[in-house]
Amino acid sequence: MNPGLVPAAIVGGTAASYVVAIAIGVPALVPFLNVAPAFPFMVASLRRGRIAEAVWRMLVWAAALAVCSTTISYLATAEAGSVFLRGESYRREMFEFILTGSGPEGDIRRFLPQHAAHAAVFSGLSLATGSVLAMPLGALLMNYMGYYVGALGAASAHPWTAMALAWVPWAVIRIAGFVTLGVVLAGPILGRFLRFEYRLAHQRRWIAAAAGALLADVVLKWILAPSWREMIRNAAGW
Repeated sequence: MNPGLVPAAIVGGTAASYVVAIAIGVPALVPFLNVAPAFPFMVASLRRGRIAEAVWRMLVWAAALAVCSTTISYLATAEAGSVFLRGESYRREMFEFILTGSGPEGDIRRFLPQHAAHAAVFSGLSLATGSVLAMPLGALLMNYMGYYVGALGAASAHPWTAMALAWVPWAVIRIAGFVTLGVVLAGPILGRFLRFEYRLAHQRRWIAAAAGALLADVVLKWILAPSWREMIRNAAGW
């Protein structure tokens, strides 16, 4: 395929994966269906030694996940809640935070262990499975975040403003960090099974960049979450 058409193929394939997922109606399959259109393009880039290209392609994929899951959840909240794992529980948690300020979102003592656990599990799955299981985990996290954002828009006085604010900047940075880790840490196992050369020791800059993104996520969330909550609540009209 013409490299210039790959982003469009990833976006189109990711959007189509949601149509298939909703038609099948099996929540556990949704993240795997979401990953299927983009994963081969990531592997193709890694086989050619083009790490930056692989990361960029999966960032396009993550953006497509965010747009699709948010749009579906805004337009068909009940249907999305039935297919996005943990969507409803996360929505309730975030709505309570927006309304009252209580919950893990605004408490570093509660959200830091959760973030650390997600990073450890995701990194371990990336190394152990060539991201075959890590990227679906990432899709699962993206989908329940998108569900909360779309449901917020559906319940807001100013939906577009509320949804734009709800994709908070530290979450976007965290997503970029996870995507980078998922790409870079997939290389050793994929290289072994698909017979291409890949040295993880040569990817220290990428790993450092991903770690920096995850650290920035924690710091920004700690500093900004309380005031950002007020902006979301005002946009929602609650």
